[in-house]
Amino acid sequence: MSAGRLAAAVLAASVACAGASAGAGPGGEGGGAGGAQAEVGLASYYADRFHGRRTASGEPYDRDAFTCAHPRARFGTRLRVTDLATGRSVVVRVNDRGPFVKGRIVDLSLAAARALGIVERGLARVRVEPLGEAAPRPGR
Repeated sequence: MSAGRLAAAVLAASVACAGASAGAGPGGEGGGAGGAQAEVGLASYYADRFHGRRTASGEPYDRDAFTCAHPRARFGTRLRVTDLATGRSVVVRVNDRGPFVKGRIVDLSLAAARALGIVERGLARVRVEPLGEAAPRPGR
């Protein structure tokens, strides 16, 4: 193996190890806010047709609640999502997995998308910052 290929393999292995430590844990839930970093990418929002459907956490999607889908954050983690074009931000609670489209980092409920002012645009470049675990929901 050439020195260049060896260096590339070592780099790839170190990136994979770093990703594994921040990735999903038991039950498909990723790490919470502990040690998580802010990330920048595209936000989208759920279509109305998903209202009432079951999310990955088991609770129904509520278009009027401030919730989101995130690929790795633990269910119940609160995230601050800031629209980089306007500076507006919302705090949402993770209750689903996704989005599953390259470049997108969070799928917002309709209420959160409205509060950010991104419904008309459909997508927005955002910063997502973990804030910690949410208090347990009543009845859980």
